[in-house]
Amino acid sequence: MTPSGTPSTSKTPGTAGTSRKNILFLMTDQHRADTLGAYGNRLAHTPVLDELAATGTRFDRWYTPTAICTPARASLLTGQAPFRHKLLANHERNVGYLEDLPEDRFTFSRALRESGYNCGLIGKWHVGNERTAADYGFDGPELPGWHNPVDHPDYLAHLAEHGLPPYRISDRIRGTLPNGGPGNLLAARLHQPVEATFEHYLATRAIEQLERYAADSREHDRPFFLALHFFGPHLPYILPDEYFDLVDPADVELPRSIAETFQGKPPVQRNYSAHWTFDTMPIETTRKLIAVYWGYVALIDRQIGRVMDAMERLGLVDDTAVFFTCDHGEFTGSHRLHDKGPAMYEDIYRTPGLLRVPGAPGGVVRPEFVSLLDCTATILELAGADPKPAVDSRSLLPLVHGEETDWDEDIVCEFHGHHFPYPQRMLRDERYKLVVNPDSVNELYDLHTDPDELLNIYAHPETAQVRSRMLRRLYDVLRERGDNFYHWMTSMYDVGEVGHDPTLSGLDESTYQAPEA
Repeated sequence: MTPSGTPSTSKTPGTAGTSRKNILFLMTDQHRADTLGAYGNRLAHTPVLDELAATGTRFDRWYTPTAICTPARASLLTGQAPFRHKLLANHERNVGYLEDLPEDRFTFSRALRESGYNCGLIGKWHVGNERTAADYGFDGPELPGWHNPVDHPDYLAHLAEHGLPPYRISDRIRGTLPNGGPGNLLAARLHQPVEATFEHYLATRAIEQLERYAADSREHDRPFFLALHFFGPHLPYILPDEYFDLVDPADVELPRSIAETFQGKPPVQRNYSAHWTFDTMPIETTRKLIAVYWGYVALIDRQIGRVMDAMERLGLVDDTAVFFTCDHGEFTGSHRLHDKGPAMYEDIYRTPGLLRVPGAPGGVVRPEFVSLLDCTATILELAGADPKPAVDSRSLLPLVHGEETDWDEDIVCEFHGHHFPYPQRMLRDERYKLVVNPDSVNELYDLHTDPDELLNIYAHPETAQVRSRMLRRLYDVLRERGDNFYHWMTSMYDVGEVGHDPTLSGLDESTYQAPEA
């Protein structure tokens, strides 16, 4: 990219004319869609990502398969829904689920390596516990954990090489836990210049890897896949002055769902609000947290700009597809919550999704329901590899190229717990959202009249027809996929007639089969 974001006309030596594209995959962690100017934020400082949207495709209904880091990232790697790959929780809070993917599990990185690609990953991995990115064929430093590992030897060497000061913070923002203890750290002021931030370090390492891959491409005509995974804007939001104070809290418009009462909602949501200490902090603190969160996004946008400038300098733009997305969203005070968790609201399930493919039109906006899962098949198609092993994934390229495509009119998401096991399934269509909570009350929201999801209308008599239709649709999709969550639905809700013995005994199938005509 040029500094203004205009696509280059230069060619990559050694790759011009090949149908296989280089791929740059930009990913953040815990990132709300409404932090970007391209998604309507008038206070956003995101010129680089906004330009990517203007020169590529913006997906307005891009969803994560599950709003939790490790399972979502494992879904991207495998192209499989979480219930299928079975890596269902983050290692740090794992309550008994698998800790790593099975060794024989398909991953797109191995497929790309077999197709002759260089594969690199700079930044957050967080897919399992024992196996690292290198075990799946990625070049790059091993950077473990869920947040910036500021004590990592490679980062410390970067600081020493450039004479930069060490990590130090002040002005901590946190609430008080129900047991009286200090709450999770939510934000803090960082006493380092921008050049010393972990985000700047990651972009620097990504640029160095781009330079190596460009040289290899010139010499060996070898395409590359490079992922740059920032650990932010995941909380705690730890920023230098320039970004900690970038947005004036007085200009922040609070989300309407800050008025959440939890009336008619699953009780776990009120408990989770207490865990995240929302009511122990003044509303002015919430405004500041939102402002700092937007500042974090601005810092990352600036670092992505450095990488895009390097792409231009190296002559990679015309032969490189660029993705931008995240693993899931963030509450930042919405519904009196922080982080993510056992509440399937749009704040954490609908995320930003941008894709620019060389030769495809720019400034395109697509309304289809798509998923982070769909990146897997798209990556494989761009690389000329077989996308079939990515069984829950569909290539986005027909949508990017404006082709007529038969696409589902709804999307299913799932959750299995974070601090505790908590299975949920969600169905979202054009107007309504259904959430099934086996331990508690189900949820139904009319997103046309209640886009902030404040009023649960599941039990309202006038919604009986909608409720019945959506329960049946969710039931059918889960059965098609082989997601055994449907067993609970068979006996507990009116899902219509079934053509199988729900007890699985195999002793009375004839009772459930339709009579022959």
